Amino acid sequence: MKMGAKNSVNMSFENGFKGVLINKNNSSLKIGGDREEFTPYEMLLGALGSCYYATFLEIANKMKLEYEKINIKINSEKREEVPTFLKNVQIDICIIGAEENKSFNKAFDLAGKYCSVYQTVLKVAEIENTITYK
Repeated sequence: MKMGAKNSVNMSFENGFKGVLINKNNSSLKIGGDREEFTPYEMLLGALGSCYYATFLEIANKMKLEYEKINIKINSEKREEVPTFLKNVQIDICIIGAEENKSFNKAFDLAGKYCSVYQTVLKVAEIENTITYK
């Protein structure tokens, strides 16, 4: 079996749910439940959205798709049963500065197929995408 890319992060927590996530470049993200902090599921949804977009971007560049900006909003619902893993995920994609084009749909479909985080979440949850244009 071929080994994949290796990643690592460091975390430090106070006595309670106040912490910091630090990446290899020493950038940090506050973890917790306060307004300026990220919860575990917010980080998971952020990982999903950023991986999905990065994969889309590679495909869109090959397809020569042009746009000004893309906004992605992700909502999720967890199961009530323990463990309360994700039940469903709604990804709303707004493409700004482009005409409606079936190639964008194809690019996002392919991104879902090849994005490792998307495929990981898909193992436990239904994922639905919508695309709008402005």
